[in-house]
Amino acid sequence: MKPAFKRILLKLSGEALMGEQSYGIDTEIAKSVAEEIKDAYLLGVEIAIVVGGGNIFRGVSKSAGNMDRAAADYIGMLATVMNAVVLQDALEKLDVFTRVSSAIDIPQLAEPFIRRRAVRHLEKGRVVIFAAGTGNPYFTTDSAAALRALEINAEVIMKGTKVDGIYSADPEKDPTAEKFDKISYQEVLEKRLKVMDSSAISLCMDNNLPIMVFNMKTSGNIIKAVNGDLSIGTLVTANGKSQTAG
Repeated sequence: MKPAFKRILLKLSGEALMGEQSYGIDTEIAKSVAEEIKDAYLLGVEIAIVVGGGNIFRGVSKSAGNMDRAAADYIGMLATVMNAVVLQDALEKLDVFTRVSSAIDIPQLAEPFIRRRAVRHLEKGRVVIFAAGTGNPYFTTDSAAALRALEINAEVIMKGTKVDGIYSADPEKDPTAEKFDKISYQEVLEKRLKVMDSSAISLCMDNNLPIMVFNMKTSGNIIKAVNGDLSIGTLVTANGKSQTAG
């Protein structure tokens, strides 16, 4: 089957690498995530990844305490670099050529982010992992995902989460929450649905970049996502008038 997308940006939360632990990185989970990515890679899809750092440190969290927000955000950026290097190692053990591109300068671990170089890596069949967010405090890795996706001309952002799409409320807290098959950027903003932060949603809306939200924990979902199977999650577009799964 020919994939529906030629170039994608996959947004992974740091928690996706945490497994059942309460903190840190589970290398077995990293391996299984890498195997899923490889399956999509073997279809010929050009894959860029933005990984969060919430499994280690998050700037806006209790772990930051009363730290200065900018300082806390920089520590969060370093956490994303750690996750990126772990994921790179897992991918390269599967013979998937990978480059880590960091928004902050750490030459011993990653190359600096240069847009043309990143695009060239993708064209040569390498997976590119964007680390350190945008390199600026006060911006989340969701915003980094939207920004990098636009810079590399990705066709879609695929956001892997712990639930199978976007709901009208938190499905873990509200059993009556309805799942949307499709929804518009405007509705996401108006209903304050926790898909990505408002800056990231607005950036995607202004540039008509689709967002697909799906459950990362379900085996085979990345392949289904790149093949355009919308049944696995929710698609956010400009004209995606909300449709519930029911």
